[in-house]
Amino acid sequence: MKLVFVSNYFNHHQQPVSQKLYELCGEAGGSYFFIQTEQMEQERVAMGWGNALGNAEYVRSYGEDPEYCQRLIDEADAVIFGGTDDERFIQTRLEKKKPVWRYSERLYKEGRYRFITPRGLRRKFLDHTRHNGERVYLLCSGAYVAGDFRMVAAYPFKKFRYGYFPEHAACDIDALIGEKYHKTTIELLWAARMIDWKHPERALHITEALLSTGFDVHLTMAGGGSLENSIREQIARKNLEKNVTLTGFQDPQAVRALMRNSHIYLAVSDRMEGWGAVINEAMDSGCLVVADRAMGAAPYLIRNGENGICYPTGRTDAAVKALQELLREPGHVEMRRMQRAAYETIDQLWNADVAAERLYRCIDAELRGEKLPEYEEGPLSRE
Repeated sequence: MKLVFVSNYFNHHQQPVSQKLYELCGEAGGSYFFIQTEQMEQERVAMGWGNALGNAEYVRSYGEDPEYCQRLIDEADAVIFGGTDDERFIQTRLEKKKPVWRYSERLYKEGRYRFITPRGLRRKFLDHTRHNGERVYLLCSGAYVAGDFRMVAAYPFKKFRYGYFPEHAACDIDALIGEKYHKTTIELLWAARMIDWKHPERALHITEALLSTGFDVHLTMAGGGSLENSIREQIARKNLEKNVTLTGFQDPQAVRALMRNSHIYLAVSDRMEGWGAVINEAMDSGCLVVADRAMGAAPYLIRNGENGICYPTGRTDAAVKALQELLREPGHVEMRRMQRAAYETIDQLWNADVAAERLYRCIDAELRGEKLPEYEEGPLSRE
């Protein structure tokens, strides 16, 4: 199989799946390329998103050799396409009815009221709905993607659960959890850009509420951005200097180290967070993830009360109540059980190897004209 993945840029969230697809294609005598269509934003470069990724032998930059890259896209047996709205990269494939596996976050992050605009409807028809009868499939990177595409009647019976799959750090999870509890203070962590829809103030609110009811907690906030000064002012005004540590931007490896040393991860973004790969990473690091269910990854990855806490949109009071119940328990037995279950969710199902292998099998079956494999849950299960 000749397989090409086209996206805006190559990063640490794409690398594990790409590496596995590269291996699978190579073992079958085929080829795999990842074509990035843009330069990574400087803010993400500063956060370390591009570190050590530029040497992958299968990565090509469209801007450096557009003719060669376009030929790879046009001649591939199948193309995975997403992360860019520029349809010209796959226009020839669509005209020739060649297979395209789109992956997409939700269409209407700012609200489905945008659905009613005539211009928006026409654009969605041209890009998506008119291809319903063709060899075009949808990988849903978030729990709300399928619903958005149903509103424009696109890809019926061809929508599959998907997402982003950061590196899985296999470990002795019981030993890792045990290490976390060597300290008496419960460590909370929030890591993101300090911008409005990431809601760093919600992490402060949860921390303050737990402190006010007598719990010994400490919050680390890793990140920076337009709201950083406001957050510093709030910390000072609330006298939280001893209970909150700001680290500034940290590269992905440093963030994972912070996760391994934390008991609880606060994922408090709103609906603008199409996926939220920090949820995967924190679960993989043995954290109890407390997530706003508006985040795209939350309903896919978290079973509320089993492997994490998934609270109603914007209801940080519900998050506080759930945490208070867990923290009151002697020995934190229930919290430890949920931390272990969170790790097992990533280790056994929602990881790059499972996602890549299932995607490869589905693409291969489609190319052979065979029925696609059916999966009950996890990556490539049907929406």
